[in-house]
Formats: sequence, structure tokens, C-alpha cells
Amino acid sequence: MDRVTEEFKQWVAQSRGRLGRASLEPQLSRIGRIVQVGDGVASIEGLPDTRLDELLEIEGGVAAQAVDLGETTIGCVLLGEAAAVAAGCVVHGTGDVVKVPVGEALLGRVVDALGRPLDGGEPIVPESTAPVERPAPSIVDRALVERPLATGVLVIDAAIPLGRGQRELIIGDRGTGKTALALDTIINQRTSDVICVYAAIGQKASSVAGVIDAVRRYGAPERCIFVIGEADAAPGLQWLTPYSACTMAEHFVEAGRDVLLVLDDLTKHAAVHREISLLLRRPPGREAYPGDIFYLHSRLLERAAKLSPERGGGSLTALPIAETQAGNLSAYIPTNLISITDGQIYLDPRLFYENQKPAVDVGKSVSRVGGKAQAAVVKPLAESLRLEYAQFLELEVFTRFGTLVDERTRRVIEHGRRIRAVFTQPQYAPLCVGEEVALLMALAERVLDEVPLERVDSFRERLRDWLAVQVPEALTLDDRSSPLSERASAKLRSALTALAQTVAGQPTAQGA
Repeated sequence: MDRVTEEFKQWVAQSRGRLGRASLEPQLSRIGRIVQVGDGVASIEGLPDTRLDELLEIEGGVAAQAVDLGETTIGCVLLGEAAAVAAGCVVHGTGDVVKVPVGEALLGRVVDALGRPLDGGEPIVPESTAPVERPAPSIVDRALVERPLATGVLVIDAAIPLGRGQRELIIGDRGTGKTALALDTIINQRTSDVICVYAAIGQKASSVAGVIDAVRRYGAPERCIFVIGEADAAPGLQWLTPYSACTMAEHFVEAGRDVLLVLDDLTKHAAVHREISLLLRRPPGREAYPGDIFYLHSRLLERAAKLSPERGGGSLTALPIAETQAGNLSAYIPTNLISITDGQIYLDPRLFYENQKPAVDVGKSVSRVGGKAQAAVVKPLAESLRLEYAQFLELEVFTRFGTLVDERTRRVIEHGRRIRAVFTQPQYAPLCVGEEVALLMALAERVLDEVPLERVDSFRERLRDWLAVQVPEALTLDDRSSPLSERASAKLRSALTALAQTVAGQPTAQGA
């Protein structure tokens, strides 16, 4: 009994000490209450000092972002499960903006727009956090785009080359291979030093799982970050996904590294923005989109740049994806994105259904920057390729009517058919620079013109093993290699001619 009494006295003494040290001054706490909630948005009263884009905390642990400031109410988007939020819930202002974790700890992980893990792995311990909304680099902080970003897709690297720090739009109808093209570009970075960030906006869970699985099987997932805002996620999280992904990428750019950012896709992002705006009763404009729809994407894509040496020399290359309806490039969102980006890669449904994959329409695709950044070893071999292919496509239209053609026209058509056959490339099989140089030389030197059209695929499949034996130095070429010397060109041409003769002389599948 005495021991209990002594412990009680000690507790009383400690409590009095804590009370003596406690500050008894009045404290002001500003709180608000939700007056209306539904469909991922809420209206709040009672927080007059709230700033635009401020992070709010709702009773129950749900976060929200203030996006609409009225005279008496605040419109916000919920960044969590709306089922836990109801009218009357208490809301606290944080005085801070939405931030996400950044750093090496995110590499190889699958996270949501707030940086929370979705892959069932260990909790992420980030180096720091950074705001999701950040200003784009100024003009004086940028440098010229000079180094290519190798995609491993021959038609892109030869005819529509990309540079590190460029913004290139991938556009086409649904199901024409837009994500597949971006995915092959990510996979091809397994042999480079480029970090890849993939942002899925409003995509089906099965599609996202397929992308992640493909990168883990064929690419370098330890240098990739997957930021996911699935179709069943809260609209606020879907809306925030591309900005969060860009912030995570910029951390590495500021450290002087090269980063590839794939935004899949901005058409769904625009639809989510329209949904949120209409729910918040903002005035609609063309096609019911709000007036700031252009600013929505321009402030995002302007963050992609090549930084100057004074800023570390890093680069952020953006590959936004947009979906068209029936090939209509003049629709509202596609025209907005085309005007913001530095070029577009257009995927034609007609080519896709003709089994020409990737279904890139070379005539409607353009790269306004990459031509200056094309690999020096590739550029001389690809200079006339686009013109030759365009001439072939024009002549092919006339031959479909059964018109008799002269020998010169026949040679142009046969050569063009081999260009198209070489441009056809299977998925998950990006080419190294050496293979691209060999294929382009085979086209430029008309080596493939004597190979039957049905055996061009066999030529491409056997090329890598053939080069490894005959011209192993060709496989060591990269995007910084100098143009081939006359001696190297002659050796490679001789090896390609020998391979073409071998393939042309082998029996066909029917003969075998």
C-alpha cells in the first residue's frame, strides 16, 4: 500500500511539472465544415484564409485540394475515398500545398499520385518531398536539344527522331498501338542511362498491369517509376497523376540525369478535368471543357526541357499520348496538344489493320527538334529515306489500278516495299543503334532489292547474329558514335550483301 501511495505522489509531482511548463496562452484554430459532397468534390464553409491549391485535411484522414475559391465557400477535390466523407465533417487547413515523395527510393516501385505504394512492398522512405505544381524552367535555364533519345523503333529513329528534352505527342485512334510504342521506348532504355517514369491516367487495371509486367520482363524496372491513377481511383487522384509523375521525374533531372516521362493519356486527363470543373459549376466552353483546358496541359508539358550546364545539364523528355476519334486530328484536345508539343507521331488505323506495326504514318508525323539531335551515325543513312518512302506511297496508289509501269517506276515501288517491310517491327524487340545502322545501309545501298519481299523478315531476324560474327564492332555503336568511315562502311556493306545472298538463296517455307 505504501508503494502505491509513493507512485501516486510521484505521478502528481510529474503532472504538476508538466502543467507548470505548459503554455496557457489562447490558441487560434481555424476550422471549416463540409456543406456538400459528392462525386469526388466537396464544398466547404468556414476557412476564409484558404489559398488556391492548398492541401486540406478532412475529419477521418481524407486529404483534399482547394481548387475553387468563392466568396463564402471553397470548392475542393478529394484525394481519397469519398465514402468516408459526409456533410458536416470538420476540415482543417494545412497552410501547405500538395507534395509527393521524391528520390531513389521510388525507383522500381508502383505508387499512386500521392506517392503511396500500390505494389504491396515496403513503405517508401523518401529523401524529401516536392510540390506537384512547379514552374517550368525559364529560357535562360534551358539548353539546345542535341543528344538523341533512341527508341529502338526504326521508323521513329530514322524518320521522326527524338531528342533528349523534347516533347513528342503520340496520337491516334483507340487500339492502334500508342501505349505499345511508348512501352517499347521504355524497354529500349535498358541499355542506356535514362530513367523512365510511366504515368497511367484513367487506364484500366488490366492495361496497367500489362505495362508493368512487360517492363519487368523485357526492360530495366529498377530504373522505372510507375505512377498510377486507375479508372476506378478518385477523380482528384487521376487529375493529380501527371503532375506528381513530373515532379518525381524532375528530382532526377535536377541531379543532372536524363529522364523519360510517358503520360498515358492526356485525353482522359482532360475528361477528368472537365468532370471536376462541371461538378464545381465552372462555366463550360467548347465541348463543355472549361476555359483553362489549354493551360492545364501547357503548364505540365512546359516542364519538359533540356537544362543548361549551369543547372546540371539534365533533361526531361515527355511522350504524352492522346486519343483521336475516327482519325480526327482537328478535334479540340488533339489540336491543343499538337500546338504545345514539338511534334507528333500519328498512328494510322488503316496501317494497323493492314498489319503494318507500328502503324506510324510518316507523312502526318513530324519531329520539330529531333532532326538536329539525330545520331550522327544514323543521319547520313536516313537523309533520303523519308522522301523515297513518300514517292513510293504516291506511286503505289496508281499501280493498284493495274496500270503498266516502266522499269524505273517498278524499281522505285519494289524498293519502297522493302522500306515498309523493314519498318514493320514486332513489339518488345527494340533495335540497338548498330542494327538500325545496318538496316538503313541495306536500304540505302539497295542490298535488299534483290531479296524476295517475303524473306525480308528473315533477313532482319538473322541480322544481329550475323553481325556478331562478321562485323562485331557494328553492335558497339551508340547514339554518340561518329559516322562510319569508308573502311567500316565497306566492311558492313560486304557483310550485308553476303547475308542478303544467303537469305535470297534459302528455300521458302513451302519449298522446305
